[in-house]
Amino acid sequence: MLLDTASLYFRAYFGVPESVKAPDGTPVNAVRGLLEFIDRLVKDHRPDLLVACMDADWRPQWRVDLIPSYKAHRVAEERESGPDEEEVPDTLSPQVPVIEAVLDALGIARVGVAGYEADDVIGTFTARATGPVDIVTGDRDLYQLVDDKREVRVLYPLKGVGTLQLTDEAWLREKYGVDGRGYADLATLRGDPSDGLPGVPGIGEKTAAKLLAEFGDLAGIMAAVDDPKAKLTPSQRKRLDESRPYVAVAPKVVLVAGDVPLPKVETAVPRTPRDPAALEKLAERWGLGGSLQRLMATLGG
Repeated sequence: MLLDTASLYFRAYFGVPESVKAPDGTPVNAVRGLLEFIDRLVKDHRPDLLVACMDADWRPQWRVDLIPSYKAHRVAEERESGPDEEEVPDTLSPQVPVIEAVLDALGIARVGVAGYEADDVIGTFTARATGPVDIVTGDRDLYQLVDDKREVRVLYPLKGVGTLQLTDEAWLREKYGVDGRGYADLATLRGDPSDGLPGVPGIGEKTAAKLLAEFGDLAGIMAAVDDPKAKLTPSQRKRLDESRPYVAVAPKVVLVAGDVPLPKVETAVPRTPRDPAALEKLAERWGLGGSLQRLMATLGG
């Protein structure tokens, strides 16, 4: 089981009231919410191996070099604040080091690699896996890793992690008309405003799916642009032709890396804490109470 950790603690932060605080009044809603999520996931799915995958770099320079707009608006949002806007204190960022310390003390493998996003870490663990893989994420980009033959599926939280959408190839075909590999091509054509990917103008999700069904993959679609007999409308042919510079680099940005230099870590689900003394101090300092106790009982079981 591979956890897209930031995706999960972000959901926990907004799903658990900020009134959940440490003894000193510091919010710990993301910390406790994530512990509850992991507890439920281990209880329900009983993985043998568990990795909390981290964003060592949420906007890698090598992706920005290919498409400068990649996640650029998020940088702008961090920098800009209107003169009339009240400054809202960031109560999530201070919780991240606490999450990391608790995972380390528990002995749950935590992996982030410089120059790569958590998606890339997940992609590399998936590529190296010799058995079934469950990827837990609220990020649809990872649908591209779904592979029935290799028993790779995405567990997409709909409500907490108690209600999960089990995403396999049948679900992808029904929803998007593509399999896992085709999803990356679909995402490239459609674009993604949340990631700063422009896509091909005029090619939305449904049109992208139809083109992929007709021509097989992105390379087949672009080859059809040069074939006057290919079934493309004049506007589609024109827009695809004008988007060649984007199409030439976008797949490298959209595709999840599968060759990240992963560190050697113990990925077995820990049955006992790696550092009980540190865990006890963290539990007391941050008031982790029942959330941590329940997770420890589940891991021990």
